[in-house]
Amino acid sequence: MATHSYLREFDVIVIGSGLAGMTLALRLADTHRVAMVTKRMLDDTATNYAQGGIAAVLDDADSIESHIQDTFVAGAGLCDPVATRFVVEHGRAAIDWLIEQGVPFTRDAEGYHLTREGGHSTRRVIHVADATGASVQHTLGAKVRAHPNITVLERHIAVDLITGRKLGLKTQRCWGAYVLDIEREHVVTLAAPNTVIASGGAGKAYLFTSNPDTSTGDGIAMAWRAGCRVANMEFIQFHPTCLYHPRAKSFLITEAMRGEGGILRLPDGTRFMTEHDPRLELAPRDIVSRAIDYEMKKRGLDCVFLDMTHKGEAFLREHFPNIYARCLELGIDIAKEPIPVVPAAHYTCGGIVVDLAARTDIPGLYALGEASCTGLHGANRLASNSLLECLVYGEAAAHDIRTQKPLKVPRLPRWDESRVTDADEEVVISHNWDELRRFMWDYVGIVRTTKRLERAMHRIRLLEREIDEFYANFRVSNDLIELRNLVLTAHLIVACALKRKESRGLHFSRDYPNLLPKARNTVLTPRR
Repeated sequence: MATHSYLREFDVIVIGSGLAGMTLALRLADTHRVAMVTKRMLDDTATNYAQGGIAAVLDDADSIESHIQDTFVAGAGLCDPVATRFVVEHGRAAIDWLIEQGVPFTRDAEGYHLTREGGHSTRRVIHVADATGASVQHTLGAKVRAHPNITVLERHIAVDLITGRKLGLKTQRCWGAYVLDIEREHVVTLAAPNTVIASGGAGKAYLFTSNPDTSTGDGIAMAWRAGCRVANMEFIQFHPTCLYHPRAKSFLITEAMRGEGGILRLPDGTRFMTEHDPRLELAPRDIVSRAIDYEMKKRGLDCVFLDMTHKGEAFLREHFPNIYARCLELGIDIAKEPIPVVPAAHYTCGGIVVDLAARTDIPGLYALGEASCTGLHGANRLASNSLLECLVYGEAAAHDIRTQKPLKVPRLPRWDESRVTDADEEVVISHNWDELRRFMWDYVGIVRTTKRLERAMHRIRLLEREIDEFYANFRVSNDLIELRNLVLTAHLIVACALKRKESRGLHFSRDYPNLLPKARNTVLTPRR
């Protein structure tokens, strides 16, 4: 094993390769040298999994105020008004930029086809059939790879940020990051006056999730260790409809299916959303997820069913070709039989606190996308607002970086692993990972109690002590880094949940079932 480390210098380091990171990189690359760090391959992102589309006001019958109001309603009174208006007002320009990049959005006889999803009062979701994220990822990814000023570091995982405090400087600024080259098994020192966290959320903290394996809370954990505030981590969105099948891992059944008339049924065919909300299947995700959770627990069910059979094969093949084909591979003909579905952890609505330029509490450090807390999502993200947020804040951060004066990076210390050894018990990491995901699902899921949360926190603290000892004595590995970050992120989720003495949006507590009169953010501040 190599034990050395080496230094590479850039103008901007982007940690993550989803839509947020790619937007910023492409908007800066003509004038800045950009490093894009991605721990798997470039396309292994949550963006690539996104099926539904991107919400924006694109139709003359729609309005900015309507989109803002729908966002507010879904966010349960906690959306930041300034951030929400900022994102919605920049929606059309963001979509125009994607079209310029070559994203082939689905068209119909009247122009671009717009679909409707849960929580939206009208059709405003532009999409590429039922694989919008994959199309966006591949279109922009090709441009990222082709740009001479963007260096893509695949199979590299960020270990920690390098800040002024760590360097013993008087000013607390981020100057880059230590990054593990997974293939060569050594740590690279990446230096830059600006570092951008765009590493996604923390869905892998839960046993059932729609997220890819990359969603381990890395950026949130690193920012917290560096001294950034995080907020609203208790608001974990559970997508109501993930495919329930032993051979289907993390396969989402898009919200757009309910937007196009899908009906949720019990095994005997009874439509049950009539008992839960007047908006039926088009209620916001938190309401639909709790309704499914309630029916499953009440009746001892493994799943419920989403029925699209009344739409016919031709419609389903045209509008949902990927879902149709995938289900058929698994022996489910969705034109003739309903789809078995369960809720699954889907989106982290909280994250690193940022301003309208995506700046964190630490100068030189930005956060974008699911890793950030902009105030847009409040207590529950409105469907298809996430990719829009990536686009708008990616451009905002790029603009802020472009306007800065050049800075010289101080001399950075190399990664020191002279006092550690190779781990001989990797099985400990996998056991801890499994334990974490199971008790987070059981104790910090769709419905919570104070006792369950306290039980989860007790288990988290035990895991943290084990991991700290492991981290101090052994060389870092991809699995150890991810587990360390995921346990810390789980700690932040539970800490926020314990602080919220009400039920609001995605956080539902049996001990505090009522809504407090004033909506407040749950903000955690690290000890300096």
